[in-house]
Amino acid sequence: MAHHIPHAPTAALPPAARPWYRHLYVQVLIAIVLGVAVGHFAPATGEALKPLGDAFIKLVKMIIAPVIFLTIVTGIAGMRDLGRVGRVVGKAFAYFLFFSTLALIIGMIVANVVQPGAGLNIDPATLDSSKVTGYAAQAHETTLTGFLLGVIPDTVLSALTSGNILQTLFVAVLFGIALAMIGPPGERIFDALEAFSTAFFKLVAIVMKAAPIGAFGAMAFTIGAYGIGTLANLAGLVATFYLTSLLFVLVVLGAVARLAGFSVLKLIGYLKAELLLVLGTSSSESALPSLIEKMERAGCPKSVVGLVVPTGYSFNLDGTNIYMTLAALFIAQACNVDLTIGEQLLLLGVAMLSSKGAAGVTGAGFITLAATLSIVPSVPIAGMALILGVDRFMSECRSLTNFIGNAVATVVISRWEGGFDREQFDAAIAGRLPSVDQLPEGTVAAE
Repeated sequence: MAHHIPHAPTAALPPAARPWYRHLYVQVLIAIVLGVAVGHFAPATGEALKPLGDAFIKLVKMIIAPVIFLTIVTGIAGMRDLGRVGRVVGKAFAYFLFFSTLALIIGMIVANVVQPGAGLNIDPATLDSSKVTGYAAQAHETTLTGFLLGVIPDTVLSALTSGNILQTLFVAVLFGIALAMIGPPGERIFDALEAFSTAFFKLVAIVMKAAPIGAFGAMAFTIGAYGIGTLANLAGLVATFYLTSLLFVLVVLGAVARLAGFSVLKLIGYLKAELLLVLGTSSSESALPSLIEKMERAGCPKSVVGLVVPTGYSFNLDGTNIYMTLAALFIAQACNVDLTIGEQLLLLGVAMLSSKGAAGVTGAGFITLAATLSIVPSVPIAGMALILGVDRFMSECRSLTNFIGNAVATVVISRWEGGFDREQFDAAIAGRLPSVDQLPEGTVAAE
C-alpha cells in the first residue's frame, strides 16, 4: 500500500540544522509567554485577543473531519484484512476501558488521601448556581442512548460537516470496509483518496504555521479573563490535580511505555510542539491532525493510527477521568458532605458511564462532571460553582493528559498488532528525521 509519509532519506540533514526560531515548539512557547504577559499586565487587551485563539481552533476543526476520514478509509482499504480491523478496534476499546477506569480510581484515591476540599466549610445555599445551570442542562441532554444515536449522522456528507468526530469515524470505518470489499474496482478510488490525503496533510502543515498566533490569543484571553490570582483561592485543588496527572503520566503511562519498550519522556519530547499547542489553546483537538501525522511518521501503521487516535479522543480521556472523581469529591468535602465508600463507588460507576455519554462534547470535562453529580444527589450540583473559576486552568491539564494518553495508546496497540516499524520510531523520537524543508515536495514532516 502506498504511504503518504515516506521514511526518512538517509542522506537528510538532521532537524537541528534549522535555526532555533524556526522550530514550531519554540514559536509556540514564546507565544504562550507573551500571551501570559499581555493577559496579566493588560487584562482588557488579553480578553480582546480571544478571537485569535478561536480562529485558530476553527481552522484546525475545519480540517479534522477530512483528515480522519482519509486516514481511516485509506488505512482500512489498504489493509484488506477486515478481521484485523475488528481486532484493532477490540484491542483499542479494551485498553481504553482499563486505563479510563484506572484514572477514575486514582482520582478517587488521591481525593481521599489529600482531602483538597476539607476545611472550606461552604454552605451550598450560599453558592450562585445560575452559572452552572447551562452545563447541567447540557449534561441532562447527554444520555447514553442519545449519545449512541448521535454517532449516526443524518447523511453521509453531514458526518464531514457536523464537527462530530464520532460521526466521521463511523462513516469512515463503514466506507473503508466497503472499499476493501469491492477489491480491484476500488483501486482508482483508493489512489485518489491517497492523493487527497497527501494534499490534506500539506494543508495541516500550512495551518500549523498559525499555531503561535492561536496560542498567544488563547493564553492572553485566559489570563486576562480569569487572572492568575483566581488560582490562589483554589490552589490546593489545582495543585493536587496537576500533581496527580503528572504522576499518572510518569508512573502509570511510564510503566506501560517501558513494558512496550520505549520511554514516555522521549515520546513527550517528540510531541513537544503539539503539547505546547494543547497547553496554549486548552484544547487537545487543536493538535489532533498533527498527532495523526506524527504517529504515522514514527512508524505506527496507518490503519492503527486512523482507528486508535480519533476513537481515543472520545473514549480514552485519562485526564478528564482523574478530574471527574477528584473534583466531585472536592465539592463534597468543601460542602461538608461525608460520602460513604458505597456512595463513592456509585459515583465511580456513574462517572464511567457519563464519561462515555459526553464524549466528543465541547467542554466535556465540566459537562460530564455535571452529568455525574446530577445522578448522585448527595453531592450538591451547585458546588460546581466553586470550581468554575479555575476550570479553565484545569482544562489545560486535562487536555495534556488526554493527549499523552492517546499517543501512548497508539504506540502500544501498534506493537500489539504488528507492523510497527521500531527503527523508524527510534529515529523519530531521537530527532533524526528530516525537517519539512528537507523532505521531497508533497510530503509533510514532524516539527
